[in-house]
Amino acid sequence: MESIIDKLKAKDNFCFLAGATEKEVSTAEQQLGLTFAKEYRNYLLSFGLASFQGHELTGIIKAPRLNVVAQTLAERTNKPLVPNDLYVVEIANIDGIVIWQKSSGEIYKTIQGGPPMLMCKSLSDYIEL
Repeated sequence: MESIIDKLKAKDNFCFLAGATEKEVSTAEQQLGLTFAKEYRNYLLSFGLASFQGHELTGIIKAPRLNVVAQTLAERTNKPLVPNDLYVVEIANIDGIVIWQKSSGEIYKTIQGGPPMLMCKSLSDYIEL
Protein backbone atom coordinates (compact mmCIF):
# COMPACT_ATOMS: atom_id res chain seq x y z
CA MET A 1 0.00 0.00 0.00
CA GLU A 2 1.36 3.41 -1.00
CA SER A 3 1.90 5.78 1.94
CA ILE A 4 0.46 9.27 2.24
CA ILE A 5 4.02 10.59 1.85
CA ASP A 6 4.54 8.80 -1.48
CA LYS A 7 1.11 9.85 -2.75
CA LEU A 8 1.78 13.50 -1.96
CA LYS A 9 5.25 13.44 -3.53
CA ALA A 10 3.71 12.10 -6.75
CA LYS A 11 1.25 15.00 -7.08
CA ASP A 12 1.72 17.69 -9.73
CA ASN A 13 2.78 21.07 -8.34
CA PHE A 14 3.65 19.51 -4.97
CA CYS A 15 5.23 22.01 -2.57
CA PHE A 16 6.05 21.54 1.10
CA LEU A 17 7.85 23.00 4.08
CA ALA A 18 10.15 21.32 6.57
CA GLY A 19 8.54 18.65 8.73
CA ALA A 20 7.39 19.36 12.25
CA THR A 21 9.12 17.85 15.25
CA GLU A 22 7.57 15.16 17.42
CA LYS A 23 7.27 17.74 20.21
CA GLU A 24 5.47 20.21 17.92
CA VAL A 25 3.01 17.53 16.83
CA SER A 26 2.35 16.44 20.42
CA THR A 27 1.86 20.05 21.50
CA ALA A 28 -0.67 20.61 18.70
CA GLU A 29 -2.57 17.49 19.76
CA GLN A 30 -2.63 18.71 23.36
CA GLN A 31 -3.87 22.15 22.31
CA LEU A 32 -6.74 20.54 20.39
CA GLY A 33 -7.46 17.86 22.99
CA LEU A 34 -7.19 14.97 20.52
CA THR A 35 -4.81 12.61 18.75
CA PHE A 36 -4.08 13.02 15.06
CA ALA A 37 -4.69 10.06 12.75
CA LYS A 38 -1.51 8.11 12.07
CA GLU A 39 -1.28 9.22 8.42
CA TYR A 40 -1.80 12.90 9.30
CA ARG A 41 0.87 12.61 11.98
CA ASN A 42 3.26 11.06 9.41
CA TYR A 43 2.43 13.87 7.00
CA LEU A 44 3.21 16.52 9.64
CA LEU A 45 6.50 14.91 10.61
CA SER A 46 7.55 14.66 6.95
CA PHE A 47 6.32 17.95 5.53
CA GLY A 48 4.83 20.23 8.18
CA LEU A 49 2.67 21.71 5.40
CA ALA A 50 1.92 20.75 1.80
CA SER A 51 0.12 22.03 -1.25
CA PHE A 52 -0.64 20.43 -4.61
CA GLN A 53 -3.00 20.98 -7.54
CA GLY A 54 -4.91 23.80 -5.84
CA HIS A 55 -5.13 22.10 -2.44
CA GLU A 56 -3.47 23.51 0.67
CA LEU A 57 -3.38 21.08 3.58
CA THR A 58 -3.10 22.44 7.09
CA GLY A 59 0.07 21.83 9.01
CA ILE A 60 2.22 23.02 11.84
CA ILE A 61 3.50 26.43 10.83
CA LYS A 62 3.53 29.93 12.34
CA ALA A 63 1.08 31.47 9.86
CA PRO A 64 -2.44 30.94 11.26
CA ARG A 65 -4.11 30.65 7.83
CA LEU A 66 -2.76 27.11 7.33
CA ASN A 67 -2.00 26.13 10.93
CA VAL A 68 -4.03 23.09 12.00
CA VAL A 69 -4.46 24.35 15.57
CA ALA A 70 -5.51 27.89 14.65
CA GLN A 71 -7.88 26.75 11.90
CA THR A 72 -9.45 23.98 13.97
CA LEU A 73 -10.09 26.28 16.92
CA ALA A 74 -11.56 28.96 14.63
CA GLU A 75 -13.76 26.50 12.74
CA ARG A 76 -15.01 24.87 15.96
CA THR A 77 -16.31 28.31 16.93
CA ASN A 78 -17.90 28.85 13.49
CA LYS A 79 -19.39 25.36 13.18
CA PRO A 80 -20.99 24.25 16.47
CA LEU A 81 -22.32 21.01 14.90
CA VAL A 82 -18.76 19.69 14.47
CA PRO A 83 -17.62 17.42 17.32
CA ASN A 84 -14.35 18.20 19.08
CA ASP A 85 -12.71 14.96 17.89
CA LEU A 86 -12.29 16.38 14.35
CA TYR A 87 -9.50 18.67 13.15
CA VAL A 88 -9.21 20.76 9.97
CA VAL A 89 -7.08 19.35 7.17
CA GLU A 90 -8.15 21.83 4.49
CA ILE A 91 -10.13 25.04 4.12
CA ALA A 92 -11.48 24.84 0.57
CA ASN A 93 -12.33 28.56 0.32
CA ILE A 94 -15.39 27.62 -1.73
CA ASP A 95 -18.91 27.96 -0.29
CA GLY A 96 -17.61 27.63 3.27
CA ILE A 97 -16.43 24.06 2.68
CA VAL A 98 -14.06 22.70 5.32
CA ILE A 99 -12.42 19.26 5.22
CA TRP A 100 -11.90 17.54 8.57
CA GLN A 101 -10.24 14.35 9.78
CA LYS A 102 -11.11 12.22 12.77
CA SER A 103 -8.43 10.55 14.90
CA SER A 104 -9.53 7.19 13.47
CA GLY A 105 -8.69 8.53 9.99
CA GLU A 106 -12.06 9.19 8.30
CA ILE A 107 -12.44 12.41 6.30
CA TYR A 108 -15.53 14.61 6.68
CA LYS A 109 -16.78 17.71 4.91
CA THR A 110 -18.86 20.56 6.30
CA ILE A 111 -20.71 23.12 4.23
CA GLN A 112 -22.04 26.46 5.55
CA GLY A 113 -22.63 25.42 9.15
CA GLY A 114 -24.17 22.03 8.38
CA PRO A 115 -23.22 18.81 10.13
CA PRO A 116 -20.12 16.84 9.11
CA MET A 117 -20.67 14.47 6.17
CA LEU A 118 -18.43 11.44 5.70
CA MET A 119 -16.40 11.73 2.48
CA CYS A 120 -13.86 8.90 2.57
CA LYS A 121 -12.00 6.57 4.88
CA SER A 122 -8.59 8.29 4.92
CA LEU A 123 -6.53 11.33 3.97
CA SER A 124 -4.81 9.16 1.36
CA ASP A 125 -8.19 8.51 -0.26
CA TYR A 126 -9.10 12.21 -0.05
CA ILE A 127 -6.03 13.40 -1.92
CA GLU A 128 -6.85 10.95 -4.71
CA LEU A 129 -10.34 12.45 -5.31
